[in-house]
Amino acid sequence: MIASQKSMSNLEWESAGVPDAPAAPDSLRQAGLSLNFLNDLLMRTLHVQGVMLGLDLARSVCLPFKVIEESLKFLKDEKCVEVQGGDLIGRVSYRFNLTELGRQRAQDSMRQCAYVGPAPVPLEDYVEQTYRQAVTGISCSPEPLRAAFSHLVLKEEMFSAIGPAIVSGRSVFIYGPPGNGKTSVARAIGEFMNNAGGEIYVPYAFLAESSIITVYDSSLHQAADPRDVDRMEDNEATIRRLLNAGTVDARWVKIHRPVVVTGGELNLDMLDLRYNSDANFYQAPIQVKANGGVFLIDDFGRQLCSPKELLNRWILPLEDRHDFLTLSSGKKFEVPFEQLIIFSTNLDPKDLVDDAFLRRIRHKVGIDAPERAIYERIFNSMVKRLGMNPCPDAVDYLYERYYDQGRNARASDCRDLLEIVQAICRFRRQPVQLTRELMAEAAASFICEF
Repeated sequence: MIASQKSMSNLEWESAGVPDAPAAPDSLRQAGLSLNFLNDLLMRTLHVQGVMLGLDLARSVCLPFKVIEESLKFLKDEKCVEVQGGDLIGRVSYRFNLTELGRQRAQDSMRQCAYVGPAPVPLEDYVEQTYRQAVTGISCSPEPLRAAFSHLVLKEEMFSAIGPAIVSGRSVFIYGPPGNGKTSVARAIGEFMNNAGGEIYVPYAFLAESSIITVYDSSLHQAADPRDVDRMEDNEATIRRLLNAGTVDARWVKIHRPVVVTGGELNLDMLDLRYNSDANFYQAPIQVKANGGVFLIDDFGRQLCSPKELLNRWILPLEDRHDFLTLSSGKKFEVPFEQLIIFSTNLDPKDLVDDAFLRRIRHKVGIDAPERAIYERIFNSMVKRLGMNPCPDAVDYLYERYYDQGRNARASDCRDLLEIVQAICRFRRQPVQLTRELMAEAAASFICEF
């Protein structure tokens, strides 16, 4: 299945449009779960939550009631679950509770795996859905891209480099001296993907080699509708959803394309499964959570692991767009590596990586120190943003005193220096007024000369 999905051309992905929502299963078989697995999940849920209505139990595991009904009947016949009444709506309104035998079995199950929550989807379903919503399917043209970068001052050739990188969905290397907007450009790409790329679906968890791996992360994933995550709906709406066919599989969360940013804290352990030895289930690594979106590695070359170690780990994923994860048992399984990965660094790329790896980075975007005309546009834009008065003498001073004397102009100097001017005025309790003299005072404080 993976090979067939990856063989699709970019044109086919683009014609596919917005990915279809995963359909709710009509049976345990369609859900990709065994009866024993669901029995254990329901018993653990009742053990943690106590007495529950059938509709609340279905809502907790994110499965239609008709799917869990078979399991509840089996548990009742096995004298693990008892029914404590209901009303005229039917079994969905029955109150279910564990018997003494059920509590014992639930405790045994908790020792094997303490996961309680939405039922996982099968690995093959996760793989198929991830390739359906590939980053190569995002439409990108100059007009909407310019809108996403409207807060930045960029040369025209920058758009010519960034646009094809987004369309290709391949890796991007952004490099250049510090303070000139590499991180801002990378984040703007992420914001474009997030806002213009449409929504995608990620599962709460998937099942691989009988192990549960959680994926949805509220700290990284922005739900398109927070009510889907909180499941804050009235009982009537819940009953309609849990009883009717043709609805969306509630085990998946509709999110904006994720933008995952990491910097110097990145290490190799973050790229592997995180095993919870107390609860006996896994959390997906950071690159899996970035699937369908952007993975930005900022300050590349300053991580806790060496660039060579990091790049060796990703040679295969960058080339083949899939990765392998290893369970604590030693078993490996394949997952998509389907994201726009951006490396941003102010170090010389030739000092970080060899030619073999640079070949695998499809797009290289250099961001140099701004020319004076660009610098003045950035400076004036920041002046306007901070509500200051225009003052060409301030820029003249900076070039006469520093930039024409050998110091490289940095785009970030505009913001840093003007914020210092603002702070000086506020400290002296005087109106914020930009002058040549105040710029000289701010520069003397900010620019170190040894």
